Amino acid sequence: MSTTTKPILIIYAHPYSGSFNHAVLETIKQNLTRQKQAYTVIDLYQDQFNPVYDTEELRLFHTGQTHDPLVTKYLALLKSAGEIIFVTPIWWNALPAMLKGFIDKVMKEGEDLTHTVTKTGVKGCLTNLKQAYVFTTSTSPTLYFKLMSGNSIQKIFINKTLKQLGIKKAKWINFGGITNSTVQQRQKFLSRCNQLQFTH
Repeated sequence: MSTTTKPILIIYAHPYSGSFNHAVLETIKQNLTRQKQAYTVIDLYQDQFNPVYDTEELRLFHTGQTHDPLVTKYLALLKSAGEIIFVTPIWWNALPAMLKGFIDKVMKEGEDLTHTVTKTGVKGCLTNLKQAYVFTTSTSPTLYFKLMSGNSIQKIFINKTLKQLGIKKAKWINFGGITNSTVQQRQKFLSRCNQLQFTH
């Protein structure tokens, strides 16, 4: 059984329930249930989250306030979790706009929120999140993505964004070449997801 006392928060960013990303999500949920680990899922598309800033939301940003009730809900879930799991495709060598918008809108400035801004840069306040797991799928093979396509997930999202938010440990697991993958290759990846121990 996991020693984690706080629930794990899963951020899921794919619109199609028949996708391989959804199969990854369901496998992770089954794994967590088997480990007797409490979890909550934020399904951004199912929630119909609006990732676009409007004028009022932008005006409220530096006060740490919002007029979007989903942002308030998501912030509370972030602050109460012990670990975080992202399940997302890689589209055009980067995060989907939906997930990028989640980062843009939900990561509010404030000591009791997600980060503060100091003279030396951003100081993360999500130190309650001891570990992040980033599950992705990509059309490009993983090695090609890492060496030829900029490796934005590791270099930007994990090494910069998550660390700036106070999440110091992260594990990235990608299923590359998904378009031309075989059933056996997909089953092998799902088996890997099912065997992973989620604990900090």
